[in-house]
Amino acid sequence: MRIGEASRASGVSARSLRYYEDEGLIVPGRCGNGYRDYCRSTIDQVRVIRSLLESGLPVRLIKDVLPHLAAEPDADLRDVCAEFLREVRRYRDQLAARIASLSDQQAALDAYLHEARPAEPMTGT
Repeated sequence: MRIGEASRASGVSARSLRYYEDEGLIVPGRCGNGYRDYCRSTIDQVRVIRSLLESGLPVRLIKDVLPHLAAEPDADLRDVCAEFLREVRRYRDQLAARIASLSDQQAALDAYLHEARPAEPMTGT
């Protein structure tokens, strides 16, 4: 199927499909005229990619594990998945630290704004 149909079938924009290809996440076939040709397995892979991206994982982690997600379970896959899970945990922990830092900054700004309130206008007597 061509890119427009693949976009509709996968639920992602044509631009996203091109981005996934540029990042090496998918490799669509090519027709004789140079148009991209997406097969059903590529569409399924796009759905997995979209799900992983929506969960906040960076492209570099997805790129590392994606080839192994479709493989048959074996010892090597377990090692890859264990390493992938360690990377996901590490990424999650970094994200939690950033959230905590941002929360501290927000609390400091809230305190500043509370202290900096303009004096209430005096009412005339």
